[in-house]
Amino acid sequence: MDEHDEMPRAGRREWAAMAILALPCLLYSMDLTVLNLAVPELAADLDPTPAQLLWMVDIYGFILAAALIPMGVFGDRVGRRRLLLWGAFAFGVASLLAAFASSAPMMIAARALMGIAAATLAPSTLSMVRNLFPHPEDRSKAIGVWIASFSAGGAVGPLVGGVLLEYFWWGSVFLINLPVMALLLVLGPKMLPEARDGTAPRPDMASAFGLLVAVLGLVYAIKKVAMDGWSGEAGLALSLSIVATALFLRRQRRLTVPFLDLDMFASPRFSAALTINIFGFFVAFGMFLLVALYFQLGLGLTELQAGLASAPSGVAFIAGSLAAPAIAARIGTVPLMALGFVVAAAGFALAGAAAASGDLMLMISAYCLFSLGLAPVFTMTTDIIVGSVPASHAGAAAGLSEASTELGGAFGIAVLGSLLTMLYQLALADYPQLADLPMSAALGPDSSGAHLETAREALGQALETTAYLCSAIAVCGAALTLIIRKRDGLLTETQGT
Repeated sequence: MDEHDEMPRAGRREWAAMAILALPCLLYSMDLTVLNLAVPELAADLDPTPAQLLWMVDIYGFILAAALIPMGVFGDRVGRRRLLLWGAFAFGVASLLAAFASSAPMMIAARALMGIAAATLAPSTLSMVRNLFPHPEDRSKAIGVWIASFSAGGAVGPLVGGVLLEYFWWGSVFLINLPVMALLLVLGPKMLPEARDGTAPRPDMASAFGLLVAVLGLVYAIKKVAMDGWSGEAGLALSLSIVATALFLRRQRRLTVPFLDLDMFASPRFSAALTINIFGFFVAFGMFLLVALYFQLGLGLTELQAGLASAPSGVAFIAGSLAAPAIAARIGTVPLMALGFVVAAAGFALAGAAAASGDLMLMISAYCLFSLGLAPVFTMTTDIIVGSVPASHAGAAAGLSEASTELGGAFGIAVLGSLLTMLYQLALADYPQLADLPMSAALGPDSSGAHLETAREALGQALETTAYLCSAIAVCGAALTLIIRKRDGLLTETQGT
């Protein structure tokens, strides 16, 4: 008899709880993008400086990425349901503050608080999936739903934001969070079981702060280089991150019970899945951003039209996430991940052809194809990461999983975004008057005539090359997955306990 046959299977109550856990995941991903649509109206109303406007947009993601691992560890220690509900309450309060912000500093503070609160949501929900669904088959399906809820939020966010901004003021994009969080606060205590490591000591706050600084410094340095190139400010942030990481690791070796159990990285399955996850999100986040940019600047779509054009890819991602467990049961987890990378490579290649021809429908099809391919990769790596550690460490593993997503995505946006900009400028080498203009100015709504067409052709050429490079990277991802399978223990399909 298989050891998993003795594990309890999920029933209606567990799946109803999963539906509740999907609610904060929807908002988590929606709030990463929804503010972008409101920026013009918000800027006109609050009159921020350029630096303040940048912080309004970026601080949510900065704080979120930095706080994911500490919040995951806190959930293991203080209770994952407790942390989730407190986070939901804080997210609602912060959303209310953002909706009625009367100044730029107030908006920045509200967005920072939203980032801290949001960092409790993903690790808490993912670690609770680990507790609700002990059987590997059920857990794989539940994680597919969990991944799909994030994709649904990303797809719905621009559409909902566009509709709200069409009829209401910019604060409405934050008020939509309140009823969802209220529903979570009402149903959560009744439907979600508490889970915590009862033997764990109180969290070490010095370690939590050190880890926060380490990740925040790294993410800030990556994004600073992506926006402005290498600078003293980026170097300072990177240096601060390196020092904070060294001090954090030194402290973990000295603590009787470390804040973050570094022994988790000794598991080949765990480390390999984290590596593949970072690799996948590198190409995913970069191309998601560049295709969205191309819809507006390269094809001249409005924000709402670009949101509608992006929506089918969200449906494809949801389909791939939900289908992944059933396919993995037939062909195996690792072959499915490698196949997913191959499908994504085909999608990226198709995106290159679409950029070369300026074909909107072909680009939408390409977007759907590489989303469909990458969805099983992320579903199965997340399942491996969470399933490779003891249940008492589920929160920490969930935080690491989400942090690897954010870091891989940040690297992808920085590297691929910088590459696109460089290729765009090279394509305009014979038109210095255009090459010296910011891309948004050369391709913005005020541009017209021959110069606009020249700039659009240059952007299409740049995206074509970048997409073909992503296709090659995805092929390397498939090869890397199979190599790690043989060398680092991913060959075994059994799950951790």
